[in-house]
This record gives sequence, C-alpha cells and structure tokens, in this order.
Amino acid sequence: MKQLHKVLNEITQLTSNIETNYPELYRSLDENPMTLPVSQHPHMDKIVMQEYLESLKQMLHHYLEEHEAEK
Repeated sequence: MKQLHKVLNEITQLTSNIETNYPELYRSLDENPMTLPVSQHPHMDKIVMQEYLESLKQMLHHYLEEHEAEK
C-alpha cells in the first residue's frame, strides 16, 4: 500500500508541475489516449498507476524535446 501511495504522490506532483509550468500540455492530458483508461471500469492498482506515471513522464519529456528543438 505504501508503494501505491508513493506512486500516487508522484503522479500528483508531476501533474501539478505540468499544470503550473506547461499549461498547454496540461490542457491536452484529457485528450491524450495514453492517459485514458481502456475499459469502462478499470482496475486501478500499483501497476496501472505506475504505467500512468510513466506515460506522464514520457509526454513531458517528449514535449520538452520538441520545444527545445524549436529554439
């Protein structure tokens, strides 16, 4: 349970960082299929939440790479 709590805290911190520092990316989170559960009633366990955290990290990394290339 502590590990799940840790993952949830990381998701909260990362999402808050994206919302504050990258609002244009934050707006797209609702639209990104990576962040939407596939099933109607998804089972949310540590593995699912860890995958979600990794997808958020990848999206931010990709976003930063794209914007660095534009400079």
